[in-house]
Amino acid sequence: MRQKPNRPGVIAALDTPSATQAEAWAGAVAPHVGLVKVGLELFCAEGLSAVTRVARHRPVFLDLKFHDIPNTVAGAVRSVCAARPAMLTLHGGGGTAMVEAARRAAEDTLGEDRPAILAVTVLTSFTAAGLAETGVAGGPAQQVLRLARLALAAGADGLVCSPQEVSRLRDAFGEAPLLVVPGIRPAGSAAGDQARIATPEETIAAGADWLVIGRPITGASDPGAAAAAIAASLPSVSLRH
Repeated sequence: MRQKPNRPGVIAALDTPSATQAEAWAGAVAPHVGLVKVGLELFCAEGLSAVTRVARHRPVFLDLKFHDIPNTVAGAVRSVCAARPAMLTLHGGGGTAMVEAARRAAEDTLGEDRPAILAVTVLTSFTAAGLAETGVAGGPAQQVLRLARLALAAGADGLVCSPQEVSRLRDAFGEAPLLVVPGIRPAGSAAGDQARIATPEETIAAGADWLVIGRPITGASDPGAAAAAIAASLPSVSLRH
């Protein structure tokens, strides 16, 4: 796995169907963030070319949350490795064989230059009631720990979790796993569709490595200034250009 930008830091989520808009945002925030996120909205509209365009400004966190049979996920990982993302997500709920297949595919395709494989535990929009509707008892914290153990044992490099589970994961697994955390809302920001949230300062203090922040940055009148203000509020943020 290749060297990544120093942590802790901010990942700016470029959630738009337009590669032109995404690249403009990427250029504006690049001096203040460690990575930029390409998610399903942009990827489905513009494909791998969007990843290549925004990667001119910052390394890419490719957040596609693969979840399928192992052979299909392995093929998808090989395909997206063509754009050389820095990080790549899949659902921890896909099971041991799927996580193992994703890591093997990344290693076979790019060797030591492969992306970090991150397992999504429980989406930040889920509450205990929402999980119960899907047949998962015990609430988000218990399910996050269950999926984290499975994914890390299968070779994942890190986890995606809400701010509320960061300290529990650090207690359980120490400093080694990368913890990438969405659901970040600066004080005074609207929660939107996120259920399990915290401020950037609280999340870093709990032990997060990377904070995924979208609307508080891209929805601002000056996204670059918004990203700069958030980055300035974090301790020891160091970016390698």
